[in-house]
Amino acid sequence: MSRRRRPHAPKTLTEFARFLRTETVGGMVLLGAAALALLLANSPVSGVYESIRDTVVGPHFLHLDLTVGDWAKDGLLALFFFVAGLELKRELVLGELSEFKTALLPVVAALGGMVVPAVLALAVAWGDPRADAAWAIPVATDIAFALGVLALTGSGMPSGARVFLLSLAVVDDLGAIVLIAILFTASINFVSFGIAIVLLGLYWYLQRRRITTAWVYVPLVVAVWLAVHSSGVHATLAGVGLALLTRVKKDPYEREAPALRLEHRLQPWSAGVAVPVFAFFAAGVPVGAEALNRLVSDRVAWAVAIGLVVGKLVGIAGSALLAVRLRLGALPPGLGKRDLVAVALLGGVGFTVSLLISELALPPADAEVAKAAVLLASAAAALLAAAALIRRSKAHRAG
Repeated sequence: MSRRRRPHAPKTLTEFARFLRTETVGGMVLLGAAALALLLANSPVSGVYESIRDTVVGPHFLHLDLTVGDWAKDGLLALFFFVAGLELKRELVLGELSEFKTALLPVVAALGGMVVPAVLALAVAWGDPRADAAWAIPVATDIAFALGVLALTGSGMPSGARVFLLSLAVVDDLGAIVLIAILFTASINFVSFGIAIVLLGLYWYLQRRRITTAWVYVPLVVAVWLAVHSSGVHATLAGVGLALLTRVKKDPYEREAPALRLEHRLQPWSAGVAVPVFAFFAAGVPVGAEALNRLVSDRVAWAVAIGLVVGKLVGIAGSALLAVRLRLGALPPGLGKRDLVAVALLGGVGFTVSLLISELALPPADAEVAKAAVLLASAAAALLAAAALIRRSKAHRAG
C-alpha cells in the first residue's frame, strides 16, 4: 500500500529548503571567518587579535565579566542552538521525522556517531593524562559547515539526505552540550538552576496561553539565559530548552506558528552573525612550524583527528545500517545505503562544538593543539564527503 502524503508536506519541504539556503550561506560566511581568524593569529598583528579576544566586557554581577571570546561562546552560540532546536522540533512534529522509524534513525546514528569517535579517541590517547577530557572533543558535528558542503556538492541527492543530516547534527550537538553540562561544569548553583527551570516553565505556559508580545518574551529569554549561565551549566542549554518548549503548530487564525516566525527572524542572525563571530574568536590558533611539529607528535591531536574522520563515519553509518537491518529505523525516501555513507562522512566536520569542547576540556596550550587538529580533521572530512557526494549526485541524475 502506498503511503499517503501528508497535507503539510510541501510546505514543510519548502521551509526546509529555505533553512538549507540560509545555512549554506552561513557556512560560507563561517568558512571566511575561520580563515580570517587563522590568518590574523599567524600574522604580525596576532597580538592585537588576541587582545581583542581576551578583553573583558561586562559587570561582575552574576559572573557577567566575560571576555569577548567567552561572550561569543556562551551568548551567541545560545542563539545558534535555539534556531537549530526550533528546526529540529518542527521536523519532529510536522516534517519527515514525524514518522517514528524515520525519526529514530538519525537519533540512533547520532548516538553511534558520538560513542564510536569517543571510544576511538580514548583508545588512541590511552595513557596520556589528558585523555580523560579529550575523548569528548570529536563527538559533535558542525551543522552549518556540514549543510553547506552538502548543498554545494550534493545537489543531486534526495531531500531525505538533508533532513537526515540536519537531524543527526542537531541531536549529536545537543548530546555534546549535555556532555559539557555533565563533564565540564565544576559546580552547580542549584538556586540559579531552579530559577531557570521555573522561568522555562513560565515560557511554556505563555506559549500555551498564546501570548505573542515581544515585550514579555525578550526579558524572559534574557532572564533564562542569565539563570542558566549563573548556575554554572553551559549557557547554550538555555537556547536548547527554549526551542523545545516553543509551539510549532499554528492556530487557524495565525499566518505562522511561533517557531516558524522566530526561525524566519533569527536564523539569518544565527547563521550570518552568531556562528561566524564565534568561529572568528575560536579558530585563531597558531599553525607555525613549532605548532605543526607538536601536532604531528601529540597523541591527543591524533585522537581528535581519528575520532572525527574515522570514528564519525564508522559510528554514523554502522549504527544507522544496523538499525535499518534490525528494522528499528527506516531510511528516508530515496536515500540508499551508499548515500548514507556519503552523508556519514560529513559527520566528521566537527568545527563549532568541537572547538568549544576543546576550550573547555583542556588547558590553553593543549587546547590550541586540539583545535588545530579539529580544523585539519574537519577539512579532511569535508573534502572526502564532497568527493563522495558529487559521485552519488551524478549517480542519482543518471538514474
